[in-house]
Amino acid sequence: MKRFIEEYKDESFDVVVIGGGITGACVAYDAASRGLSVALVEKNDFGWATSAATSKVIHGGLRYLKTFEFGLVRESLKERRILGNIAPNYIYPIPFMFVNPTFVMKIGLFVYDLLAFDKKFTWDQSKKIPNHYPLSREQVIAAEPNTKREGLKEARVYYDCQNIFPERMTLTFLKSAVDCGARVSNYTRVEDFFVTEGNQVSGIVVRDLVNNKICTIKGKLTINCAGPWADIVLQLAERGVTKVKIRRSEGIHLIVRKLVDKKSVGTMTKAGHFFLIPWRGHSLIGTTDKEYPGTPDEYSVTRQSIQELLDTVNMDFGNDNPIQYGDVLFAYGGLRPLLDAQGEDIHTTTRKYEINDHASAGLGGIITVEGGKYTTSRNLAQNVLKVVEKKLRKKLVPCLTSKKRLSGCEIDDMEKFIESIKKENSDFENTTVEYLGRNYGTEYSEVLQMARQDKKLAEIVNADGEILAQVVYAIRKEMAITLKDIFFRRTGIGTLGNPGERVMASVADIAASELGWNDDRKQRELSELAKSFQLPD
Repeated sequence: MKRFIEEYKDESFDVVVIGGGITGACVAYDAASRGLSVALVEKNDFGWATSAATSKVIHGGLRYLKTFEFGLVRESLKERRILGNIAPNYIYPIPFMFVNPTFVMKIGLFVYDLLAFDKKFTWDQSKKIPNHYPLSREQVIAAEPNTKREGLKEARVYYDCQNIFPERMTLTFLKSAVDCGARVSNYTRVEDFFVTEGNQVSGIVVRDLVNNKICTIKGKLTINCAGPWADIVLQLAERGVTKVKIRRSEGIHLIVRKLVDKKSVGTMTKAGHFFLIPWRGHSLIGTTDKEYPGTPDEYSVTRQSIQELLDTVNMDFGNDNPIQYGDVLFAYGGLRPLLDAQGEDIHTTTRKYEINDHASAGLGGIITVEGGKYTTSRNLAQNVLKVVEKKLRKKLVPCLTSKKRLSGCEIDDMEKFIESIKKENSDFENTTVEYLGRNYGTEYSEVLQMARQDKKLAEIVNADGEILAQVVYAIRKEMAITLKDIFFRRTGIGTLGNPGERVMASVADIAASELGWNDDRKQRELSELAKSFQLPD
């Protein structure tokens, strides 16, 4: 992958996509896979905002049954199966245990199973999902001893899927788009629309933030996939098209010590629900669902938000050892773009999406995607392409994205794959090979080859077995520009919290050598990285 903006020569594209999160990535992939010429730009790094602020779960949306959104639940459950098929190294079934379920929830679980009637039609037989089942009080305590015992009566266990590295999965959709001919560029900010006669959007004006250069990218159709920024981007047109209004919901997550073993444990609260999810030997706590009235560029996780989540968790989980603020190893958050529904509670606002063609408002050549969720992004893109086909008046080949594995995910049986690559690469620790196999898929061997060529790059930097060769791979092959790109979105070195000064310095030295940083730039990068690990006061 290379930033096309640095070599852009005034080409014109069929489709120009604004936004490099999961929605934009899926749209770019679908469009390119059908033979359209595609350019995608992202003002920051790919998948840096909402797409990185998930619970690392691909789910059908059990709670949406409460508001009778059966169509959304069915779509989500279908997409859960499809994503497990096309990205087998990222998606795995995981049990969710709800303690003391209400009668309504018990009915909902039966409906959930019915709507997931095709859940066993998986390409990898190990990914089949069973129906829900009950657990007695004694079984709950045996399975997850930290579950609060006061008032505990029973539980129900159902299955959804865990996405072990959403940021890399977003990147994998982009890689798949590039393999089909798409041109992509991060750190490329839209500053204006290129509007021609008849109030027709014929492209975008962007600034390459790496080289501080402005250029115009021409295209027949522009698709605004800017998520929480979608309405703000649209206002750049300054043609009176201000009807699109995104409602923003804050969702935060916390990484703490290991509190649950193999099952995610959740309870319902007045404000919604929360889960403790096992992840990389730790527990991931989330999520919140709170309206955010400010502008997305000013958003950050606050101490109040963290404490509110901790108070909720401690009320319903744990026995004699409540989680303290100081126990939080890492906190992250983001803003969900929701369809605006005035007066409606943010928690019950739909997670559906809309595709708006602004021609009816007097601005042609541009489409805006509103709302949506990570799980349904592939299908959202498929529906966007139906609109694109009509707008371009061009008959496209049928959608292929549900029938073909993503780039690097060409694996028939995940567990057999892991066992085989461990045997084939016995010169590395099993933990390293397994981590790379699951998070890089068939591309794992390129990382190991770099480590074989330079033994210093074989150094293990954490308990998961990650190695310094991943840093070089991120820069040379995956368009990483900053330390935060490397620590949070190309590798998992930073996603469990501060890995220590020695590791940070080692990675920074490699990045400086690869990217040509002077000492001042390296120190600025380290300073920005260190801020990312600090909890708010």
